[in-house]
Amino acid sequence: MPPPPRILIVTAAFGEGHNSAARNMALALDAAGAVTQVSDPCMLGTPRLTAVVNSAYRYVTTNFPKIWAKIYYSTDRCDLGKQRSRPMRVVEASLADLIREFKPDAVVSTYPLYPYFMTRILEASGAKIPVFTVVTDSIEINAAWLRARCERWLVTDPFTREAMIRKGLPAEKIVDTGFPVNPAFSKLAPMDSSAGCDPFRILYFPTAKLPFVRRHGRALLEASPSVHLTIILGRNVRLLYSRAREIQKAYPGRVRLIGWTRRVPQLLTRHHLVVGKAGGATVHEAIAARCPMLIHHLVPGQEEGNLRLLERIGGGRLAGTPQALTRCVADLLADHAAGWRMMKNALACHNRNAGAITAATFILQEISNLNSQISNPES
Repeated sequence: MPPPPRILIVTAAFGEGHNSAARNMALALDAAGAVTQVSDPCMLGTPRLTAVVNSAYRYVTTNFPKIWAKIYYSTDRCDLGKQRSRPMRVVEASLADLIREFKPDAVVSTYPLYPYFMTRILEASGAKIPVFTVVTDSIEINAAWLRARCERWLVTDPFTREAMIRKGLPAEKIVDTGFPVNPAFSKLAPMDSSAGCDPFRILYFPTAKLPFVRRHGRALLEASPSVHLTIILGRNVRLLYSRAREIQKAYPGRVRLIGWTRRVPQLLTRHHLVVGKAGGATVHEAIAARCPMLIHHLVPGQEEGNLRLLERIGGGRLAGTPQALTRCVADLLADHAAGWRMMKNALACHNRNAGAITAATFILQEISNLNSQISNPES
């Protein structure tokens, strides 16, 4: 028996989508018999700088999205292959160390920076290691994802694939696998579109802005007396708990508070609607659970594409103010929840609940094919 393939998965802390995709790829590859390692070369090489930049990223995207938009679109014009600042060199050296120590048969990158480093690392070492880029954005694809060499780009949906082909990438190099959601989604039964809507259970992911918990909570609960609200406080539990508790007291029996949880897939499949920001992980988990989504906060740039994807599918829309949230929920529940049922059916037709499994299967088959070509060069 040949040894199991060794796959290095590299990610970065700048946005939860990259880390979520990396973790889920590891789950799927491990289940398929591979040996994986998930690493963050940025955190390994420059931990203090990475922590500061990550904190600044979260603060700016939450509080000053217009400033972030200017930063984001400036990177679209930046050639990362030529960026050789000292922090970049340190991160590249950390990735090279990972390659030497782990000796992978393939590298999977969920962050656009690393394929540029891999080109130089492989040229210097003479090694032939395929690089697979998992694109965690949808439709609106920054040029940073497109300019580095890799074996394949794995994308979230057919619309993103078409957009990347229009930007000049060869069609045969772009594979629509779906976003790498947790493999658990493939085994969960989503709520059916014929389900009753009283109570109408809404899963709400707030941002770190304090007033939003109260404003959004009231807006959702006032849309209909049938609304029952579950608020996921996550890493912001200490910051937001007192405000969320106010809402719970004001609407007795209708509000549930949850801190950090690993049961997001199960929660999504048991709720009628999810309300959150347009981050890649949250949007694609909602799609996988066939749970219609309202977007309350949108970071310009990459998250605009996630909203466009929801709109193209017919599974969600933007509700950027408390008034819009109230109106949208009321609309979804009108006429025996006809609007909600239409969204549910649209998400069922899109049918993307096994992206990590599909991507893992594809990568392992590609590794097998490449190994066969090396073993039988004349075939």
